[in-house]
Parts: sequence; C-alpha cells; structure tokens
Amino acid sequence: MDYRRIVPCLDVKDGRLVKGVNFVNLKDVGDPAENGAAYSDAGADELVFLDITATLENRQTMIDAVQRTVDRISIPLTVGGGIRSVDDVRALLDVGVSKVSINTAAVRNPQLIQEIADEFGSERLTVAIDTRESDTLPSGFEVTIRGGTEGAGIDAVEWAAKAESLGAGAILPTSMDTDGMQTGYDIPMTRAIADAVSVPVIASGGAGALEHLYEAITEGHADAVLVASIAHFGTFSIREMKQYLAERGIPVRL
Repeated sequence: MDYRRIVPCLDVKDGRLVKGVNFVNLKDVGDPAENGAAYSDAGADELVFLDITATLENRQTMIDAVQRTVDRISIPLTVGGGIRSVDDVRALLDVGVSKVSINTAAVRNPQLIQEIADEFGSERLTVAIDTRESDTLPSGFEVTIRGGTEGAGIDAVEWAAKAESLGAGAILPTSMDTDGMQTGYDIPMTRAIADAVSVPVIASGGAGALEHLYEAITEGHADAVLVASIAHFGTFSIREMKQYLAERGIPVRL
C-alpha cells in the first residue's frame, strides 16, 4: 500500500521552533525537540527540521538542536539548512538523521546532488525548492534561494526535473506566496512539479484547513503534505488530519 504521509515541519532559528508568513515575521512557538517528540507520539509519519537561517548566516546546521530532536523521536527525520558538502551530510547522518534536504547549495552547484546521491543513496536526499510566481518563466514559477531572499532566474519545474535526473530521491516545493497564509497550498505549482518528476513530492506552504491536505494530494498530486501552522497552533491533531483523509479514500497509516 502506497500511503500518503503527514509531515510536520520544524522551522528552527537560533535553536528555537518558529513559524512565519511568506518566510518573514517569525514567531517563537517552542522547543523543536519537545514538539518533535509530541508529533512523533501523535502519529506523524516523518518530520522535517529546517535550520532556516543557516544559509543566510553562512554557517552549518545546528547539530546540537538536531541531536536533541533525534533523541526524542521514533520516526524518520529530514534535516535541511546550511548543508553544502558531502561531509555536512555525513555529520548529520552520523547523529541519526534519516535524510537531508538541500536547496541553495544545489542550485549553486547541481553536481552536489549527484555527489550526495552517489555517496549515500538517493533515498537519503530531498531537494527543496522555494518558489514564487513569475510571468517570465515557462511554468510561471521561479526558484528562489537564500531563504527566499533572492530569485535564481530558474524555472521551478525544469529545476525539479533536473534535480531528479541528478539523483534527488524526493522534491519538497514550498510556495513563498502561500507560506504561512493558511489559505491552501499552491496547487498549480505543486501539480506541475509532481507531474514532471517520478520521485515523491511533498506539498508545502499554506495549509490552513483539512481540505487543503486533501486538495494537495488529489489535485496537486503530492505524495505527502508538510504541515506547520495548523499543527503548531493546535488547529488540528495529526490524527484528525489522517482521519479526514482516510474518510475520503486516501490511504494513510492510522
């Protein structure tokens, strides 16, 4: 059975869990390890931990915050932010991380995708793509880098296909336009990327209601849904999210 996954996202800044809107106006919402443990116990399928200012601050991921989180959970953890080399990946896998996510470093050096995939296997590597609407690119969506502060001038759908060809095992596209808005995922962007690749796609950015999760899977063709605001602020429990999908015929692990 090919289950659809619910994946809470831990955006971390200075070792604290935060949540923003359109990548700015960050609010402190707690400790990543404590929240990770709660999600793990509540039935989340996986977790994503993003050290969101590592690239901007030109530093590596905060290993100690990652380690504390790994120690408290029993589900796979993907970590991103500040990963620039095979050695950075090895350091994270050595503390028990299941997968890594790369974004800016991959755009600047696409060969890094192949190097990581060759060394550790594609199943360990997710390529994250932060997108924004653009009327100058074929798909209508541009890749942004450095925490969404710079446009890369690259078509997001073309980049997803290239990332897969280089060895990415999953694609995590986040819409800057819908991030934190709780008005729903960017379905056209998610679907365009999902239809362009054969690896799993994790919808991200904008969930605010249970139907948004369903839409991301049925209309956006996503294999998993990243959730943040609706989980962190207690709007819905992981169980409520899964129950809603199951009642509508979506296969989930209950």
